[in-house]
Amino acid sequence: MVTKHLTRLQFVQDGPAVEGEWAVPGTAQDRYTEWVGLYGTGSTMVIQLIEETDGRERVRRKWTAQGEVEGPTS
Repeated sequence: MVTKHLTRLQFVQDGPAVEGEWAVPGTAQDRYTEWVGLYGTGSTMVIQLIEETDGRERVRRKWTAQGEVEGPTS
């Protein structure tokens, strides 16, 4: 079982993404926090912290104009 930690930045929901991938969860968390600080005020921004295991993604945190959602999302 291989787990990757991703941070994904989209300027519009379901649009093209900028993504980083790390083996260490703390590094992905730091990048998520940085991107929220830099880009989080945009009205259409979506920033996600994702855990991927064997190709299956689980969103751990998600930032949109409405604020942050923590924990798994469907």
